[in-house]
Amino acid sequence: MSLKTLAKLYRVARGDEKVERAWKLVREAARYSNREPYWDFLKRNFDVRAEDVKDALRFLEEKGELQIKRSVDGKRLYVSTLKDIRENPVRLDRWLGLT
Repeated sequence: MSLKTLAKLYRVARGDEKVERAWKLVREAARYSNREPYWDFLKRNFDVRAEDVKDALRFLEEKGELQIKRSVDGKRLYVSTLKDIRENPVRLDRWLGLT
């Protein structure tokens, strides 16, 4: 499924379905996190706004599903978080919880 379609489905989803759609959007966006400049790459190639992916990340953080990395001054590091998701899709504590 394309990134643009996933962004649209995320925006219209409600309830538990919204969490599932947000994860799909974030995981798909994380696949391209090594491209620079990242937000321009998404806009140019997939016609996806940066706010759609950032909103999905903030939503998942509110639900306690993930933690967005922060800089020393407290700013959110969205692309670094996406790179981390790409490299480590399942954290050790979640992996141990699954078994």
